Amino acid sequence: MAKKEEFKEFVKNNPQLLKYVKNNEMTWQKFYEMYDLYGEDEQIWSDYQKTEPKVETVKKENKITGMADVLTWLKMIDLDSLQEGVSSLQRVLGVFQDLSGNKTTTNNDKGEYKPRPLYRHFED
Repeated sequence: MAKKEEFKEFVKNNPQLLKYVKNNEMTWQKFYEMYDLYGEDEQIWSDYQKTEPKVETVKKENKITGMADVLTWLKMIDLDSLQEGVSSLQRVLGVFQDLSGNKTTTNNDKGEYKPRPLYRHFED
């Protein structure tokens, strides 16, 4: 049981091993067997313990930094698909408006109805 705990500490100290497991290049079982056979100090771990670029530098490279980058980003937008999305959103909102009964347009072209008095006949 102590070997298992030592392996857990080894993995905590070498988090880059997780990348190989996530990419299905290795399994934890194979890593454990290698650890059990060779221990921590062997050359076998050199292939798996390569240092990777830090996440902060990658995020800085992906960040939009200038006006030229913003214009390039705007040029990449497909206006036709954007228009289709806006029109479909308008249709959905129209359906919800119809279902809720809140009609903004009313038919007031005819004016108000006023009943004719009973004592008047044919506009006398």
